[in-house]
Amino acid sequence: MLASLLPIVAAASLIADQASEQAGPVDALFWFITGVSAIMTVVIFASICFFAYKYRRRTAVHATQIEGSNKLELTWSILPFLVMLVMFGWGADLFYKAQNPPTNAMEVFVTGKQWMWKVQYPDGSREIDALHVPVGTPVKLTMASEDVIHSFSVPAFRIRHDVIPGHYDSVWFTPNKPGKYHLFCTEYCGNQHAGMTGWVYVMEPREYANWASGGGGQGTLAEQGQALFQQFGCATCHLLDQQGRCPILRGIYNKPVQLDDGRTVIADDAYLRESILDPNAKIVAGFQPDVMPHFKGQVTEENVIQLIAYIKSLSPSTPASQQGGGQPTPPTPSRAARAASQANAAKPGQAVPR
Repeated sequence: MLASLLPIVAAASLIADQASEQAGPVDALFWFITGVSAIMTVVIFASICFFAYKYRRRTAVHATQIEGSNKLELTWSILPFLVMLVMFGWGADLFYKAQNPPTNAMEVFVTGKQWMWKVQYPDGSREIDALHVPVGTPVKLTMASEDVIHSFSVPAFRIRHDVIPGHYDSVWFTPNKPGKYHLFCTEYCGNQHAGMTGWVYVMEPREYANWASGGGGQGTLAEQGQALFQQFGCATCHLLDQQGRCPILRGIYNKPVQLDDGRTVIADDAYLRESILDPNAKIVAGFQPDVMPHFKGQVTEENVIQLIAYIKSLSPSTPASQQGGGQPTPPTPSRAARAASQANAAKPGQAVPR
């Protein structure tokens, strides 16, 4: 019995590989906090033991009044405070960088659903529980949930982010070590939560280019979004080159929008999603409510992503890596490669999208 467990124990590692550029700085902060905590623990317990022995109760010893030392009290108050400030500043810097992906990041869309991760590339390709990325390229994941709270986690990249129903969340990383790395859901999401796992494949640029050649078989995300735009009759009111019953969408992405209540909002992904699902939530100045039908419950999160990709493609100033109709850098997976990866990634009972 023990002999059979030895290979498992030998292969196990308490610390995951450092497979992204973010992993090193995160580990450095972790070990700094761990080291400071260990030192303080030893100092405090050693002091307790020393003073418990030195000032233990003894016979024939008269107690004397010991006056406090301002210098000592200031020292043990200020020094730990400064150490805490170092931790705070270091952590705040990492947090700020984690929230601001580079503008040239390759954008991939991830949707959490009980109990799988559905991945969409800008060229329209899809995968289940698998993500392919090139080494050395920043990757931004725009994430949504179709049902409950999930949490996207890749320990080797030192990234983890909750995926909340009702809005978009994002996380980014730059893989720096080719290989195959575990992907987990780390938020309990139902009785099959433990099976909501997958793999991230990090490839060399040439290997990834070979794998990614060919493009999507159903058109890009923007083209799929354009088809939905026509299917749902959006083009009847949202005219591209002249004013219709609803606002013009050309060039609107990431631009300020004046609302009828005097507020100004930015037409980002979250605003566009809300406007698709609940058009009356924010009425644009000069337009009337109840003109656009509600699509909540009629379209999936994947459909919303496709529609937003189409609207992004109407804004030439949007970086190519973030445009639904643009080509990501480097290109995205081929249909044949996608089918092979989906066959390997799909779990029993899960349908592989075609």
